[in-house]
Amino acid sequence: MQFHLNGFRTGDPAICEPASDLVAASTSACSTSASLPGEVDVLIVGCGPAGLTLAAQLAAFPAITTRIVEQKPGPLELGQADGIACRTIEMFDAFGFSERVLKESYWVNETAFWKPDATRPERIIRSGRIQDVEDGLSEFPHVILNQARVHDFFLDVMRRSPGRLEPDYSRRLLDLQIDSSPTADSGVPTHRVTVQLERLDQAHEGEIETIKARYVVGCDGARSAVRKSIGRRLHGDSAQQAWGVMDVLAVTDFPDVRLKALVQSASEGTILIIPREGGYLIRIYVELDKLNENERVASRNIGVEHLIAAAQRILRPYTFEVKEVAWWSVYEIGQRLCDKFDDVPADEVEQRLPAVFIAGDACHTHSPKAGQGMNVSMQDSFNLGWKLAAVLRGQCRPELLHSYSAERQAIARELIDFDREWAKMLSAPLKTSETGDGVDPKAVEAYFVRHGRYTAGTATRYAASVLTGEPSHAGLATGFPIGTRFHSAPVVRLGDAKPAQLGHVAEADGRWRLYAFADRADPSSATSRLRALCEFLAASPSSPIRRHRRPGDDIDAVIDLRAILQQAHRDVAVETLPGPLLPRKGRLDLVDYEKVFCPDFRGGHDIFDLRGIDREHGCLVIVRPDQYIAQVMPLNGFRALEDFFAGILLQQSDSRGQCA
Repeated sequence: MQFHLNGFRTGDPAICEPASDLVAASTSACSTSASLPGEVDVLIVGCGPAGLTLAAQLAAFPAITTRIVEQKPGPLELGQADGIACRTIEMFDAFGFSERVLKESYWVNETAFWKPDATRPERIIRSGRIQDVEDGLSEFPHVILNQARVHDFFLDVMRRSPGRLEPDYSRRLLDLQIDSSPTADSGVPTHRVTVQLERLDQAHEGEIETIKARYVVGCDGARSAVRKSIGRRLHGDSAQQAWGVMDVLAVTDFPDVRLKALVQSASEGTILIIPREGGYLIRIYVELDKLNENERVASRNIGVEHLIAAAQRILRPYTFEVKEVAWWSVYEIGQRLCDKFDDVPADEVEQRLPAVFIAGDACHTHSPKAGQGMNVSMQDSFNLGWKLAAVLRGQCRPELLHSYSAERQAIARELIDFDREWAKMLSAPLKTSETGDGVDPKAVEAYFVRHGRYTAGTATRYAASVLTGEPSHAGLATGFPIGTRFHSAPVVRLGDAKPAQLGHVAEADGRWRLYAFADRADPSSATSRLRALCEFLAASPSSPIRRHRRPGDDIDAVIDLRAILQQAHRDVAVETLPGPLLPRKGRLDLVDYEKVFCPDFRGGHDIFDLRGIDREHGCLVIVRPDQYIAQVMPLNGFRALEDFFAGILLQQSDSRGQCA
């Protein structure tokens, strides 16, 4: 973590300088005023995981006026979602609170599988026990934590941001209208969306607020009012299968109660046990009766006593005495998906620019069995947030925003397909020696293992587009597949010999990353490809680092260059490094010594081996602001580097560094 860049200051370094110190216009800063402003850049509807992820990201940019409204009277106190995938914690690290999550949460280290005893089918026995996340998949574990705590952490990020952003609670969306005038002029859009909100707080109950926004993002759940306002519908079906879920404090002699466990009985159904944080609380998903066609689960009048009794029957011969129920619910399995995640019809993409977006449950719903709902929802808005910021800050054309729906709808469809198959397996009758019908318990375990990367959140791969290049030079870095998230690895920071994770240098600040993996030559020699790259980036009129930042900004304000050398950190002289790897920054023109890394030979981790980097030639890995790999190219591919960024970022200065 870096601070003191613009002068020494005391206090908590995680609290950013207020917006009034960073921008001239005080109206750019958000506040907790009693009424909303008449105009905003981005209005977020809904304070769920998707909405708060987006708000926390946009709060980093004080020049962008962001507000987030919520119908409830205050922050969430008890959440329903609890599973946090490895990939999601990687994202949390970019927001600065991964350590808090890891400290409070339950770590899912192993998963146990139970099936009927072949000799006494009315009893269950353990059939397998596997590692939950494969070695090396991520530096972070799969964990369980109350959704409300995740909300708390995002709210802290917002409060500490330059804009000091706070949600505006007790506001219900009444109406949303979009000015459909032609907008394909590539300029920063006007305030095309008019929103009416009704105040629900006692002091202002019934008052109507009218707000004009450049963009509106609906993160308001499965019954989304924003989705309805743009004419989108969730398409899909129900599996006619009822499940219950409860968080309980219980006493049991079931031996795997503090492991994640899938228990399948011969005739009483299935339960999924998820230990919760704190050492005592347990979440249990309970398979209930199959529903009739067009029947809703509410008509069954299922109470928590039904869930407890079902769990007790399935766990026989073990006892299960519930002492307290913290929360419970019943639901029906269904998978539903919107055909598009913005307001532009598919046949009008060339003529119209999106102004309204939907994210999370507003555009895809599914069962909780795969533990992906909250995770995928937050990845939706992480994808959208940096794009909105880039457009509003004048770095990218508004056409970039079409890529949100294109990328995330495809990922949601994969989730739906996976969830449908997994939920079907869990609800199917077990295959027995008497019948060939049903599902084999071993097949369930094998499916879980086979799709481990998916449940860890690391299987996402974006298709080729302007943001994700073709794999022409993929052989230079076989461990960094284009379109996947940047897979971190241990390194040692050259400047201070600190062991670190390379992926942790990326913050949720909207910047692109250039990871330059050095060739075999000494970086101080004239034959070094890394040195040649640095000279191009520092001096050439075609340098994307120069062309796409405004004069007066720090050299890494838009594109952040990092170098990874092949030599041990004690074998490199810092003073011989090229200038772009020791950049001068900030008001005081201070030197940044944290741009260069070396392999962690002491820990036995050579990142060049771990990620399949070509040692002779090295390579350049371009990473998007949302931590996904955009392209891999040679260190000397200067023209390709120039063309890649020219296709995404707007030119901000000419070859002399003057405003274009």
